[in-house]
Amino acid sequence: MAEFYLEFEKPIVEIQKRIDEIKSLTKDKKIDAEAELKVLEEKIKKLKDEIYSNLNTWQIIQIMRHPKRPKTLDYIELIFNDFNELHGDRNFKDDKAMIGGTANIEQEPVMIIGLQKGKDTKENLMRNFGMAQPEGYRKALRLMKIAEKFNLPVITFIDTSGAYPGIESEERGVAEAIAKNLLEMARLKVPIIVCITGEGGSGGALGIGVGDRILMLKYATYSVISFEGCAAIIWRDSSKAPDAAKALKPTANDLFNLKVIDEIVDEPIEGAHTDYKYTAENLKNAILKNLKELKNIPIEKLLELRYEKFKKIGFFTNGKLKNVENNNI
Repeated sequence: MAEFYLEFEKPIVEIQKRIDEIKSLTKDKKIDAEAELKVLEEKIKKLKDEIYSNLNTWQIIQIMRHPKRPKTLDYIELIFNDFNELHGDRNFKDDKAMIGGTANIEQEPVMIIGLQKGKDTKENLMRNFGMAQPEGYRKALRLMKIAEKFNLPVITFIDTSGAYPGIESEERGVAEAIAKNLLEMARLKVPIIVCITGEGGSGGALGIGVGDRILMLKYATYSVISFEGCAAIIWRDSSKAPDAAKALKPTANDLFNLKVIDEIVDEPIEGAHTDYKYTAENLKNAILKNLKELKNIPIEKLLELRYEKFKKIGFFTNGKLKNVENNNI
């Protein structure tokens, strides 16, 4: 068990500590504790199955926000070969929250574009906590156009709470940059696979989120707004974020049932932070499988299917909201 653990994992941690204590005591002494260890190990396995098979939305979000969760560069290192990072939007500057470049996956050349969070405070400041500015989305579009020119499939990785909302970002046209990416990705003449690996937040995620296949890790989330932001708007109380999360239906199972995503990629039972290689291997297999299918579709047909895919997303019902005046939505 990692040093950092979530509140609902506390019962598991207590048993694990006891197991570690017994192993430490028996290491250099001739004490037979095999029977006791077996009982505890069976108990911890049963407890894990019970806890992780009944996670609520807020607990899934806590796993998604685990500080040790793999970031985009981790997946690039584990899945691809010969990554050659490309920089800058050729207009303002290089946005370090948005990374991209050419690489190979099983000898197949591709263009990778992804949002990158930091692993510590220093790197998060450098990466702007994974919140891209307009130049980041313009860099992403530049790389997509290069991919189109050289017939390279595009693979994007989403992990951001949203686009950067600061004044300078607004002044340089972040909304326009995201909107243009939506338009251009809809008609880009190469296959596009979108991988939601962590937090898929708001327009910041959508700016590189239009694709022929949308893959999502088991404990990732995808929503139109951050949960705290939604709670602050609806209830004027950010502490109601768990209620907002439940209403937004941001989990992989929610979105698969709503037909927003195409495939859920499995993680270890405790989350991707416990086994980077296992998670990356599953994601790699999903990318390869979908890439093989997409490459066999003629490009004009692919564009038609992409248009129909997004056209069908979403539905509404006619009716009246009850108790809106009491903020009980």
